[in-house]
Amino acid sequence: MSAAGLWTQVRGHAMTDGHGVDGNERLTALTAALLVVLLAVEGVTIVSLSTLLTPHIFVGVVLIPPVLLKLGSTGYRFVRYYTGDRAYRASGPPALALRMLAPLLVLLTVVVFASGVALVLAGSPHGSTLFTVHKASFILWFIVAAIHIVYYLVRVPRIVGAESGRPPRARGAANRGARFAALAGALVIGVGLALAFLPSARSWEKKHPPGHGDGRTHVVQVARSAARPPAPG
Repeated sequence: MSAAGLWTQVRGHAMTDGHGVDGNERLTALTAALLVVLLAVEGVTIVSLSTLLTPHIFVGVVLIPPVLLKLGSTGYRFVRYYTGDRAYRASGPPALALRMLAPLLVLLTVVVFASGVALVLAGSPHGSTLFTVHKASFILWFIVAAIHIVYYLVRVPRIVGAESGRPPRARGAANRGARFAALAGALVIGVGLALAFLPSARSWEKKHPPGHGDGRTHVVQVARSAARPPAPG
């Protein structure tokens, strides 16, 4: 694919009437924007899990319904495209690299969230197999998700602007209310689930305070040792 063709694909096709392919793309972009915000908050909690473990778990649960909504919208496009729908075929597929990464990204997303929820509900301690799976899958997920996000950095803001920055009767407004309702519903459900999950999160944190037996202290010590200049010989 030429550089011009790649740029056209990154920018995306022109916003049209808000129906069909266009509506699906708008819903996906809106959900992606919300996920980026929530993931940024989750990233802040990771910096200091020793004091922000419960917020980390809370935000992680809030993320689940929006993640499912995005998987649903992208999955719907996938099915319509590969079953030969004319409109979806005409809009073209994502870049080849993203199509190759998509199955891995979906798999890692499921593993990260499923293992995190199971970790708390099962009361598995730091250092357990479940904890290792959650931590390792998150590292891999972060790398793949970062590639995905960087690719869409140009496209998503443009689509979100087209969706939210015009008067209600403007071109492209069809089903706008339904899309925002779906997004709001996913967020509300996520907060509700997180509130219901909060007692389990606090109980797990009391049983397994971060920094004890999870290897983090050792990692920090190794990093500090590596950063020290060698002793004069």
